Amino acid sequence: MVTDPIADFLTRIRNAVLANHRVVEIPKSKIKVEITRILFEKGYILNYKVEDEPRPGIIKIALKYHPVSKLSAINSLVRISKPGLRKYVDNEHLPRVLNGLGIAILSTSHGVMTDKEARTQNVGGEVLCHIS
Repeated sequence: MVTDPIADFLTRIRNAVLANHRVVEIPKSKIKVEITRILFEKGYILNYKVEDEPRPGIIKIALKYHPVSKLSAINSLVRISKPGLRKYVDNEHLPRVLNGLGIAILSTSHGVMTDKEARTQNVGGEVLCHIS
């Protein structure tokens, strides 16, 4: 039993990157699909596929590597808000990851979004993770 599914999601991706895997499979949930969508839109992963067939369903994520240097597009994945200590921010204190080069993923009342989208929509929320 996993007590923190988002931390498990990030750890599976982090371990797959460290082992230079091309594809990683993760159990599906709505928030994991939304985080994966953001990773795809921001260019941190090549592609993803959501499969509903085995009944909890899985997300297949194709990881992105540089063609010459074989370095991953993802340098770090850090879980910020944990089950034991939730981190909430208002719209005036939204985090900046690597001075704007990375992204922070937030769960807001308007859905899961990046820190930049939350700034434009003027909303705050729970900071799920930092990605750079």
